[in-house]
Amino acid sequence: MKKKIINPFNNLDNPCFGCSVRNDAGLKMEFWDNGEGLVTEWAPRPEFQGYVGVLHGGIQATLLDEIASWTVYVKAGTAGVTSSMEVRYLRPVYLSRGPLHIVSRLDKREEKLAVIHTGLYDARQQLCTEARVQYFLFPEHIAREKYFYPGKKAFYGKDLT
Repeated sequence: MKKKIINPFNNLDNPCFGCSVRNDAGLKMEFWDNGEGLVTEWAPRPEFQGYVGVLHGGIQATLLDEIASWTVYVKAGTAGVTSSMEVRYLRPVYLSRGPLHIVSRLDKREEKLAVIHTGLYDARQQLCTEARVQYFLFPEHIAREKYFYPGKKAFYGKDLT
């Protein structure tokens, strides 16, 4: 069963390109916890194309980096920054084929490092793009003090089960 992730940053003056509802030019991503990792559905828009009818590779990478960052918040229990990202573009992502399915999984969690695997699937469930994303993790008290990390419970509301 999937559980909707709350975006506690929407209560701040947060213009994040990836997740903010307040950024008209942004991606406005939302996430669900499926137990193993995070998932989202996202519908590509024409203004995000590179070649005619194909989603720009930079937007694909941004989608994967954004779901990885939310995986750090929710699954690693802190905030961090991308330290490296290895993207593999396997096939074109056509705008005309409908919403994309994007997934993440926390593969490794150490004191200062998280490794997240992400995948972007088209409406036909074909894997089009995948990435191995490494995040440098902040200690939770630093994430709270400097980066507005609200704690893991804030992403689920009152119930963490």
